[in-house]
Amino acid sequence: MTATDNLLTRIRDLQDELEQEFEARRQAFRYRFENGKVVFEADMRRRHREMRVRFLTFLRRTRPMTVITAPVIYSLILPFALLDLFATIYQAVCFPAYGIEKVRRADFIRVDRHHLAYLNWLQKLNCVYCGYCNGLIGYIQEMAGRTEAFWCPIKHAARVGAHHAYYAQFVDYGDAEGFEDGLEESRMRITQPGLSGIKAGE
Repeated sequence: MTATDNLLTRIRDLQDELEQEFEARRQAFRYRFENGKVVFEADMRRRHREMRVRFLTFLRRTRPMTVITAPVIYSLILPFALLDLFATIYQAVCFPAYGIEKVRRADFIRVDRHHLAYLNWLQKLNCVYCGYCNGLIGYIQEMAGRTEAFWCPIKHAARVGAHHAYYAQFVDYGDAEGFEDGLEESRMRITQPGLSGIKAGE
């Protein structure tokens, strides 16, 4: 096992620990999942309703500049929706041709915050919008990462600000001798994740 593999294993272990912490917080805030839906205990939901800031009060507390810039923020729904449409078509057409495992949009786009009773209707709308757009970015990034892993799994010469889950196992920049083998290994990870021993998207 290489040093990179060891680091990736440590990262996955830390992610598992983080998920355990999230589960502990779920218990602390007394909610559970039933058929994929979040269900709060009755008294906790009642407390949430009592803590909700009513819309007019919320509006009075809002800075004027926030109101003025809101249309600019919400106008982005058009390019986001178009990106969603074209990327989904791209995956449906190209991934089967390449043999790449498809990205499940439900793993990335979560729209569930509007069920929280302590949010007013405008806050819920904002949360739906943010949940969709940020989830979409993750969905697209995973799709793009699998595409890059299939066609050009080479690290960049300089450090990049952020990278997808496959980048760490790309071939080193300048490693001409290892490129062909690295390309085959990278393609195996995303077309046959069970054989590679690595789950796609981790």
